[in-house]
Amino acid sequence: MIIPARNAEATIVPTLDSIFAQDYEGPIEVIIADGSETPATSELVRRSHPDVKLIPNPERTRAPGANAAIRAATGDIMVRCDAHTTLPPNYVSRAVETLERTGAANVGGRQLAVGTTLFERTVAMAMTTPLGVGDARHRLGGKEGVYETAFLGVFSRETLDEMGGGYDNRAWNEDYEFNYQLRKRGKMVWFDPELVVDYRPRGTLWALARQYFNYGRGKSATAIKHPGSVLPRQLAAPGLALSLVAGAALALAGFPWLLAALLLAYLPTLAIGAAVVGFRRRDAAAILLPLALATMHLSWGVGFFIPPLRSLGHARRSQAGA
Repeated sequence: MIIPARNAEATIVPTLDSIFAQDYEGPIEVIIADGSETPATSELVRRSHPDVKLIPNPERTRAPGANAAIRAATGDIMVRCDAHTTLPPNYVSRAVETLERTGAANVGGRQLAVGTTLFERTVAMAMTTPLGVGDARHRLGGKEGVYETAFLGVFSRETLDEMGGGYDNRAWNEDYEFNYQLRKRGKMVWFDPELVVDYRPRGTLWALARQYFNYGRGKSATAIKHPGSVLPRQLAAPGLALSLVAGAALALAGFPWLLAALLLAYLPTLAIGAAVVGFRRRDAAAILLPLALATMHLSWGVGFFIPPLRSLGHARRSQAGA
C-alpha cells in the first residue's frame, strides 16, 4: 500500500484503519511517504499504527512521494492509496482479482467524494456531477471496462519496471500521465465500478482553489510533453478562463458585450445546476455549489496556463534533441 501524504493528520487515521480492515488473505505492507511541514502526521501514524513504514518525502509533492514508497516496497503488487480516502474491506482483494482476471496493466475504480462539514459536502456534490467533472467515469461511475485512466491504481512490480520504476516526478497529474504512457504501449487500463473509494474533499475554499490550480498546472505539463493526451472535456475550464480574461479586456476597452454574454450564460447555468443537484440530493449544502464549481473551473483553467517551469524546460530540450 503506497500512500504519499502531506499534512494529513485530519484524515490519515481513518485511511489506515480502512487498510488494516482489508479482507485480503495475503500480507499487506503499508508505506507512507510523508512530505508534511510539521511532524504531526508522522507522530499520529506512529501512535495509531506503529506497524506502518514511514519514510520522508523531502520534495513534498505526490509523485516523488509515491516513487519513494515504491522504492521502499518489497511486494509484487502496488496498491496506490491517498491520505484523504477510506477503502471498503474488499478493496485490495477485489482489485487484485480484477488485475489477474483482466490482464490489465493498471486497475482502478470510482472516487466517491463524501464530505462531513457543510463546505466539504458542497465540494463533494461538485465532484460528483457532470457540471463539475464532465463525463469522467472514475468520478461518476459507469460500466466496467477499458478506460483512459484509473483512480489511485493497482499494478504489478513488473509493470512498474517496464515504465521505468515509477511515476514521472511532477507535482500533479502523474497518475493520468502514467496511464497515458501505458495505453501508448498497448496496455490496458481497467475501470472496475465495484472498487468504490470514499474521498474526503478539501475543507476550505482556499484549499480547493489551490488543489484545482495545481491540477490545471499538472494537466498543462502533461499536455506540453504529450499533446495527444488532452481530451476535449479537459479544455473546457481553460477555455472558460481565457474567454473571461478576453471579455474583461474588451470590457475595459469599451466593448463589454463579450463579458456580459459569458456571465449571462455561465452564472445562471451554475445557479440552475446547483438548484437541480440540491433538489435531487436534498442537501442544503447545494447553496454553496455555484461558488465551489466556479472555484474549481477557474482555478483549474488558470493553472492550465501556468505550467511548471521544468515542463517548459523539458519541451525545449525535446525540441533541441529533435
